[in-house]
Amino acid sequence: MQGKTGNDAKTTVSAEVAETLLQEGWKKVDLHVHSSCSYDVPSVQAMHPAVLFENARSQGLDFVTFTDHDTVKAYDLLGWDKEGLVPGVEISISDPEHIGHTLHINVFKFDSEEFKELELIANQECDFKSFIRYLRTHDLPHMYNHPFQFVGGEQPNLWAVPELIKQFPVVEYNMQNLTEKNLMVATLARKYGKGIAATTDSHTGGMGAVYTLAKGETFREFFENIKKGSSYIVVEGGTRQHLTKEWSSWIELIFSMDQQLREDYNFTTNVWSFDRVISLFANEKIREFPRINSLAMKLFQNFSRSGLPAYIYVKTEKPLVSRIEEILNQIA
Repeated sequence: MQGKTGNDAKTTVSAEVAETLLQEGWKKVDLHVHSSCSYDVPSVQAMHPAVLFENARSQGLDFVTFTDHDTVKAYDLLGWDKEGLVPGVEISISDPEHIGHTLHINVFKFDSEEFKELELIANQECDFKSFIRYLRTHDLPHMYNHPFQFVGGEQPNLWAVPELIKQFPVVEYNMQNLTEKNLMVATLARKYGKGIAATTDSHTGGMGAVYTLAKGETFREFFENIKKGSSYIVVEGGTRQHLTKEWSSWIELIFSMDQQLREDYNFTTNVWSFDRVISLFANEKIREFPRINSLAMKLFQNFSRSGLPAYIYVKTEKPLVSRIEEILNQIA
């Protein structure tokens, strides 16, 4: 099977086709995964980078990367030169003057000194143009994460997003986002000739549920093929299915955390009422009674699996989707 070229080629394939491509030597990678080194991931053994690395390899991921929030602690723990491990990070950068809202950018294949310099630009200079210039000058693979997902409390500059996509070689199809948003991102990526990478953005160890396929003996070759459009994404299952599974796993991890660790934990399902009720039940007093703790966990998991929390989240995002569609129709 030939790889695709150009913007008119199909980007999505089924899991069955993916298996054929893998047998032909294509590589399978999830480019957005979080470990317990991220502030919003439960600090439990199951989420330790060493555990996740072994899980990822057993699932057939050819290159493994941990893109934790603004930290490279995973590589300090595992080793920067560990075979099959690709240094990665999700860096937040806010540039009020030129953009107006916070961007999340995945960067790969850097060393510790380059990370420190990127941190400086993002946190002190707050200069997006300097940040992108540094990435290009140092030839660091990078990706625009969830372009239409925004930090709570910020007023997003929706008009800036299409222009920002032009600045990146690859944009993300993120399974934590609504399908409508991802399809709009994919449309803009094709319009501007950008590569597309499908990711789980998992905070619960669910890496590899969706993934990107490309050829490449090295990670750089793999990423270069994504940039050129010689790649495919495998995204079977919709947003609700993936969110329901992610949240169910999150509940299990939350109920297994120590109370002291839980107090500093900051993950959310984006359904405030659901988060609030869980926080009331997942406490130290209930943990003193294992049977009640287990029953409470199963109750919330069953509620999550009902699909209602995911349905609520999707409904609350619909007005934003409509606003984005209006803007895209004007620039079409």
